[in-house]
Amino acid sequence: MKTVCERIKRQLPAKVRGLIFDLDGTLADTEGLYQRFWLEAAHEFGYPMERKHALMIRSMASAVAGPLMQREVCPDFDYEAVRDRRRVIMAAWMDEHGVQAKAGAEEILRFAEENGIPVALATTTPLARVEKVLSGLGLRQYVAEVVSGDMIEHGKPAPDIYLKAAERLKIAPEEAVGVEDSPTGIRACSAAGLYTVLIPDQDEPGPEIEELSDAVLPSLFALKEMLAQGSAAAAKEE
Repeated sequence: MKTVCERIKRQLPAKVRGLIFDLDGTLADTEGLYQRFWLEAAHEFGYPMERKHALMIRSMASAVAGPLMQREVCPDFDYEAVRDRRRVIMAAWMDEHGVQAKAGAEEILRFAEENGIPVALATTTPLARVEKVLSGLGLRQYVAEVVSGDMIEHGKPAPDIYLKAAERLKIAPEEAVGVEDSPTGIRACSAAGLYTVLIPDQDEPGPEIEELSDAVLPSLFALKEMLAQGSAAAAKEE
């Protein structure tokens, strides 16, 4: 993927009272693994799934992803069976090899801690795996709240998970910055009314996703700089 250019559609809220992150592809460098193991699992079942199909269902709720794969891959695609197999082989790989944090993950979380900005996660990954990944990356202590896909009725691209995360932080959605890497996540974050930041991971955004994103940034380091500048500007106005 080519280097992402910084594009800012509107400025940060005057006072950022919370940061809400997706996990996979945003804080954890795991999206490439998802692409790999979705394909491995699907091919074990004999389904002609391709990388483009795996990209379509990033962060997507099962109720949406299943019918999509039946349309895009083949009518008899058994989403639940393939997903369960993908989880098994991916978890085994991760348990053996571990995962890496995205560049700047600890830096942005430490910045939030030092500046009194609480952090939540809004991720479709099951809670047990979230806790294991965060602990393995040494990031758990920075995260105040975790809302996972098994804790809500409607997953991404519905806004529920971001609304719940903001509620858990005891802030209004418009007081929070949401950070995502995927189109599905951006749709959820934007629909929830957060200041929506896209940091692309596996591909460049299309026109719809660019329009829904308040800012498109190249890295978590750029997000840290943006927040630091926003904090300095807010301090001058006080």
